[in-house]
Amino acid sequence: MYRETIGQLKKWKDSPGRKPLILKGARQVGKTWLMKEFGRIHYKSCAYISMDENERMEDVFREAFDIPRIITALEIEAGFKIEPSDTLIIFDEVQEIPRALKSLKYFYENAPEYQIIAAGSLLGVALHEGTSFPVGKVDFLDLYPMTYREFLRACGEEQLAEVLEKSDFDMMRVFKNKFTDYLKQYYFVGGMPEAVLAFVTEKDFKRVREVQNKLLAAYENDLSKHAPKEIVTRIRMLWNSIPAQLAKENKKFIYGLIREGARAREYELALTWLEDTGLVHKVNRVSKPDFPLRAYQDFGAFKLFVLDVGLLGAMARLNVKVILEGNRMFEEFKGALTEQYVLQQLLVHPEYDIFYWSAENATAELDFLLQTDERIIPLEVKAEENLQAKSLKVFVQKYGVPMAARTSMSDYRKQDWVTNVPLCGIEGLEPALES
Repeated sequence: MYRETIGQLKKWKDSPGRKPLILKGARQVGKTWLMKEFGRIHYKSCAYISMDENERMEDVFREAFDIPRIITALEIEAGFKIEPSDTLIIFDEVQEIPRALKSLKYFYENAPEYQIIAAGSLLGVALHEGTSFPVGKVDFLDLYPMTYREFLRACGEEQLAEVLEKSDFDMMRVFKNKFTDYLKQYYFVGGMPEAVLAFVTEKDFKRVREVQNKLLAAYENDLSKHAPKEIVTRIRMLWNSIPAQLAKENKKFIYGLIREGARAREYELALTWLEDTGLVHKVNRVSKPDFPLRAYQDFGAFKLFVLDVGLLGAMARLNVKVILEGNRMFEEFKGALTEQYVLQQLLVHPEYDIFYWSAENATAELDFLLQTDERIIPLEVKAEENLQAKSLKVFVQKYGVPMAARTSMSDYRKQDWVTNVPLCGIEGLEPALES
């Protein structure tokens, strides 16, 4: 399977100011595969070192940070000579040996010629537990579940993926039925690599759901093993409440849905833990659309999404027929799946700072508000072909925004105050606004 993040890794490799790279991402999004595949494609050799239960490496990094000595140990572990220009060094599960993480500072300062990528499960949590972290001495890259475009490539639809990559909205219109069919499949399968692989190789939705349930069980197991014992129950309750939170017409997170009488302060640590693991994405409300949006955040009002649309469906126990064939009783939750899908496609673009807006009197709410270096883009999300956008119109009239976007199952069209972007082509949002 092809991951577009390999292109970003190539830019890192070619950068003259390259630092050791930390690859962040939730468990099972494909970090290990990506690092090895990048090493296979772009280097003569790849020194893959897993720190998980590796007593030899614990001994190596327990001593002083003598880079030549560490390199010798890595060569013995890998079984070949490490050439700085031709070898990719991978530190996997690096959170298991905190001093290996700390060593990246010394590689950057004393031996920048070595090319190192580090990653690990629950690394976001580990970085908050007093680990001596090499601030300013490393680069970061986030890895998310596979996008819809990557899903198409995995399904062998390279040309459809290229249509999306080129933002060819005329071609999207011609092959709308194909894009829509695959989009519905993506809503069920999602972008977790193991689930996508099961779908591509077995074409069995039941098998896909088994994989998704296994992943959800693994996350539950992580809660028991790695989260502070005093907040495990709260983490689990908060996590399990998300489908119900998103099923509401107003998707603002309500603590009272976790349990009656619940208060924010009781769940702050639980929410932070889920964010640090990459299992949830918090989208804060802003009170006004001015630069910078971060200055107008309302930290007490937010929407909470999970990491993957397929996992959201599994958490809600949605039957595949409900998604593929449609059902009147499914209409409201379809909006939740669609917002989750849109956010997932936007997150892979680091140029977007993502929020949402709602009026003070709660009479209007805008699904997303995006900030780039140059502009602020209001975005309304529609699950079907319905082009009514009352909240978006209220927002545009209130603030006089020069450009607004709506995404739906309808084809691309540009009106005097809003541009409709088809859901399948939401990654081409900015080209759509500029054309």
